[in-house]
Amino acid sequence: MAAFSSSNGVPPGFRFHPTDEELLLYYLKKKVGFEKFDLEVIREVDLNKIEPWDLQERCRIGSAPQNEWYFFSHKDRKYPTGSRTNRATTAGFWKATGRDKCIRTSYRKIGMRKTLVFYRGRAPHGQKTDWIMHEYRLEDADDSQSASSKNK
Repeated sequence: MAAFSSSNGVPPGFRFHPTDEELLLYYLKKKVGFEKFDLEVIREVDLNKIEPWDLQERCRIGSAPQNEWYFFSHKDRKYPTGSRTNRATTAGFWKATGRDKCIRTSYRKIGMRKTLVFYRGRAPHGQKTDWIMHEYRLEDADDSQSASSKNK
């Protein structure tokens, strides 16, 4: 008899703690390639229409308490013909911080991880919050592709 603990069908006790390499090579690569997953554990959200505090309920996996949520979100352009990314929500905006981290396997670069912090309000006078997001991108992916992110 199989028991499942939530609507996304994960077994009791299931924990989801993928490495950066697994996020890029398994989840994000499959997502941009329109491939099926063995278990649908990463939801798709519109990051511009959801506040960070609403991600918990939307992206919950199983019934165990979590302080990290994983999701796919398409990059939104700030201007239709530009390359700048729109990271604004109704309540605030995500601001990049620090340098992007190179993600490598033992023999090659596979992607990058960008760290973003959520600020309430509008730039340049927003108030910094404790919400942190890691945005992943594949090395050979086009900028218009999806990005998998991790929140704390």
